[in-house]
Amino acid sequence: MIFGDVPVSEAEGAVLAHSVPCSGTRLPKGRRLSSADLALLRAEGLTSVLAVRLEDGDLGEDEAAARLAGALKGSFLRLSPASTGRVNVHATENGMFVADKAVVDRFNRIDPAITIACLADHAAVLAGDMVATIKIIPLAVAGAAVDAAVTVFVQAPPFAIKPYTPHTVTLVATQLPSLKSSVMDKTARLLTQRLAPSGSRLAEEIRTAHTASAVAAAMARTLATDVAGPRMIILFGASAVSDPGDVVPQAIRLAGGTVERVGLPVDPGNLLVLGYIGGVPVVGAPGCARSPKENGFDWILARLLVGQRPSAEEMTGLGVGGLLMEIPSRPLPRETSTAAPAPLSVVVVLLAAGRASRMGVSGQHKLLAEFDGMPLVRRSAQIALAAEPDGLVTVTGFRHEEIAERLGGLALETVYNPDYASGMASSLRTGLAAPLARDADGVLVMLADMPAVTSAHLAALISAFRDAGGRAIIRAVSDGKRGNPVVLPRTTFSALMKLEGDVGARQIIETSELEVVDIDIGTAAHLDVDTPEAVLAAGGVLRG
Repeated sequence: MIFGDVPVSEAEGAVLAHSVPCSGTRLPKGRRLSSADLALLRAEGLTSVLAVRLEDGDLGEDEAAARLAGALKGSFLRLSPASTGRVNVHATENGMFVADKAVVDRFNRIDPAITIACLADHAAVLAGDMVATIKIIPLAVAGAAVDAAVTVFVQAPPFAIKPYTPHTVTLVATQLPSLKSSVMDKTARLLTQRLAPSGSRLAEEIRTAHTASAVAAAMARTLATDVAGPRMIILFGASAVSDPGDVVPQAIRLAGGTVERVGLPVDPGNLLVLGYIGGVPVVGAPGCARSPKENGFDWILARLLVGQRPSAEEMTGLGVGGLLMEIPSRPLPRETSTAAPAPLSVVVVLLAAGRASRMGVSGQHKLLAEFDGMPLVRRSAQIALAAEPDGLVTVTGFRHEEIAERLGGLALETVYNPDYASGMASSLRTGLAAPLARDADGVLVMLADMPAVTSAHLAALISAFRDAGGRAIIRAVSDGKRGNPVVLPRTTFSALMKLEGDVGARQIIETSELEVVDIDIGTAAHLDVDTPEAVLAAGGVLRG
């Protein structure tokens, strides 16, 4: 691969290192230049471009990424198509992600151009979660390096998804006068929620005295009944375990079982007990497991639900990374999760702040042009509302008073961007900062000057976002070419708030490592009206 300035006369087949604007269009980064492209470049007066020329044996970024992805073996994995040198890997089942660090490291040491990043070993995952991403860093890479990396994957898989196996679970809870029954009720409810992703069920709850003999008798009774499939017992003591001879571990021994470990180097979760009775796992849950926050109990429970039997050696090795805190982006059981989950909220942010600088010296504003007898900005807002989002925020700027007047009476929030002259980024930030938008699961960014976009188009984008569980970027395209509008999930908001200048969300989309789902809405994805000629050609009437 040869990187550098290439004379346009010699650039056919080279790969652009940076996008190049050309007479109303743009040749994107990563494009392999054709003879027609060279004609465009010459028309722009360009004599050279910064590009990559492939040598014998080199592979383009997407071909290399696709070949590496094809070498990944394993069930319960879904791979995205290669795009911009990247393939994302998603789980298709609820379960545990298990990584082989040695294999991942060996792969990443083949060539700096070839990388894979994945979740931490033993991370709990839900179907649809992204668990890994393969990324080719430059625009091309030596085929020999790709072959070597493929060999690593062929020799041993770098990771796997171990799906949960549904268990029949009995909860044995001890009682003391100091423990309220409402706390015990909540404990059972939260345990049910923790078991739900695995398809396990809480078949029985036994409340008994806080003595080793009473707990042992309760476990003996429940183990005497036959159940189909694997089973598990969870013990919640009314008082925390303070010694290996305390009530919970002693009860396991009295019932004929063995205690694997008392104590766990995970905080919260130190006071966990793990034992077995005739092969049935028995977990003495720490008091922190009465809370939905992640704790050591979740780590051990997940391992047991995928069929692992953690040894004392494995459990004592959990200290690094064992200082936990709640991670907002991780799905957690909540009090509200006993009800059906609410649909993901999507708010439309309608950008109507631009200076309309290409409308010429007449001073006419494109958003005041009439389409179907209505100012374009109002028509765009009504189309957005007809798609039934969870709210509409319209960002105004240039000629704010006139634009706001045209929006009068509509069920939307109007926010003014005083910095509109700096470019689109400031309008995006202003829209996202509105209370409606910042609390949403996703925002649909819509440009107010796209008259061919319909409410059906917007509804399709919103539906795709919800179908993806809010974990993907949804982008309108036409014949495979990216366009607008776009739906951006909450995880991108912090990056969007850092944008500066006259740029949109494209950079965030390309670098977020989220899956991008393209929805073809035809030519509407590209039709905007930036000039008087474009307004008239699209059927508008110039006003204002």
